[in-house]
Amino acid sequence: MIERPSPNYNGRPAGKSIDLLVIHYTGMPDAEAALQRLTDPDAQVSSHYLVDEAGRIYRLVDESRRAWHAGVSYWAGERDINGVSIGIELANPGHEFGYRPFAEPQMIALIALCRGILTRHPIPASRVLGHSDVAPARKIDPGELFDWPRLAASGIGQWPRPTEGPSDLASVQRALARFGYEVAPSGQADEATRLALSAFQRHFRPARIDGVSDEETRALLYGLLRL
Repeated sequence: MIERPSPNYNGRPAGKSIDLLVIHYTGMPDAEAALQRLTDPDAQVSSHYLVDEAGRIYRLVDESRRAWHAGVSYWAGERDINGVSIGIELANPGHEFGYRPFAEPQMIALIALCRGILTRHPIPASRVLGHSDVAPARKIDPGELFDWPRLAASGIGQWPRPTEGPSDLASVQRALARFGYEVAPSGQADEATRLALSAFQRHFRPARIDGVSDEETRALLYGLLRL
């Protein structure tokens, strides 16, 4: 563990526990550029950890503090995601600078880091999320190349078994909201629903991300709710 303290943090809200783990990619050309930004007081962004492609783990903000990693976000009624979460940045150029698969040493280090976090905080498997899950209108990281099934197989997060369920859009919207996305059961294919479905697919069905409530997407969603 390498200490690179960031000045960009503040206290956690009283009476709330840490119950979310949010995974990001840096979306910058290299890890050093990301570290400079995450520790720059003028940038006003931070995360608890950064893991570079060689597997080095940098601790930037103590877990007892609120890091500024999620921005405007929402999950299951909670809008102060920074106040109840641990944020991990993975060094990766992202879609803007040449998105690529996450390196093997990086994934090994991430799994070890997450396991440690989960021993210290009561974070349910359903609340191990990507930045795109909590901010689907703004973010797409860690993206479709991130190996969520591997994390789930390592005891971090969850992976669904497809299950049948209702096909009408209002039922799908209620299922998305029950899982955690900010969606109203309007029965209309509105923008919030399209974005939530796209975020869900990016996490659980990355082979096709189109924001459409197709049979495969519905089966995965209903499967998650039955875990």
